[in-house]
Amino acid sequence: MTTWSILGHTAKVLEERRDDYGDPAEQFRAIANRWSITLSTPVTPSQVALCMIDLKLVRLAYDPGHVDSMVDVIGYAALLREVR
Repeated sequence: MTTWSILGHTAKVLEERRDDYGDPAEQFRAIANRWSITLSTPVTPSQVALCMIDLKLVRLAYDPGHVDSMVDVIGYAALLREVR
């Protein structure tokens, strides 16, 4: 995949996820609330996005060519501003 095709694919995935799950800001707030309970410490939606990026980076370290993980990193990074 070229850089532009990966970016285009990421945009499509983000649109599909929005259709499937609704507003990302609401979803990340809900995840942050649940993680805050699980971890017994406040978690922000931005921290959720950053932690998901970290998860995907670990997976990419195992398999640097895994396109889905690349797309996910780009997608979570793109959502950072929206979930703040």
